[in-house]
Amino acid sequence: MTAADPVKVMKQEVGKAAAALVQSSSIVGLGTGSTTAYAIQFIGDRLKSGELKDIVGVPTSFQAEVLAKQYGIPLTTLDAIDHIDIAIDGADEVDPQKNLVKGGGAAHTREKVVDYLAERFIVVVDGGKLVDRLGAAFPVPVEVIPMAVNPVMQAIKKLGGKPELRMGVRKAGPVITDQGNMVIDVTFDTIENPVDLEKILNNIPGVLENGIFVNCVDKVLIGEVIDGQPTVREM
Repeated sequence: MTAADPVKVMKQEVGKAAAALVQSSSIVGLGTGSTTAYAIQFIGDRLKSGELKDIVGVPTSFQAEVLAKQYGIPLTTLDAIDHIDIAIDGADEVDPQKNLVKGGGAAHTREKVVDYLAERFIVVVDGGKLVDRLGAAFPVPVEVIPMAVNPVMQAIKKLGGKPELRMGVRKAGPVITDQGNMVIDVTFDTIENPVDLEKILNNIPGVLENGIFVNCVDKVLIGEVIDGQPTVREM
């Protein structure tokens, strides 16, 4: 019998801790990514056991929608509701002010709509996602309508960014989002003011949304493996 992978167990424990924050009769934003997938699984487990009742989910991506259906979580849409009680989502970077870079899965536009709407936004990450300053290790994803890719890249260069069109893996051509758009990954030497940069990027004509999330996070749950043992702590 092989020993459990401590990293996998750690992600499961973070997902379980987030799922434990969901209460009955809640509308839940269901995020995207490997750690959030465990949160969706455990919400489904709580529903199946009867510990949770009257839950509906709002998925942020096709991946989240498929997982929610797999684990028996009823789904709704933003057209049918007027609020979201709690959203659970991952991040690619988290700074000390709880600002985020998201979009490694190219779902940041739908994630931002759902996560910002939530009354409580819970972020689940492993310790490797913590940075002193955004942009330190992960480029900022920018979703762009196809016709505007070149002018947007030129505008980003004028801001001091290094843009690169995200290409598909095991697919010829660029990554296409759930909205049918393309993603430009932008590397900045430094992001001094993420609040301002988020607005500046979104003001470029042709940009739908970018992956900087500011002033929206209520709680960050961090999973780490210490001396081979998975642990979960709160920022």
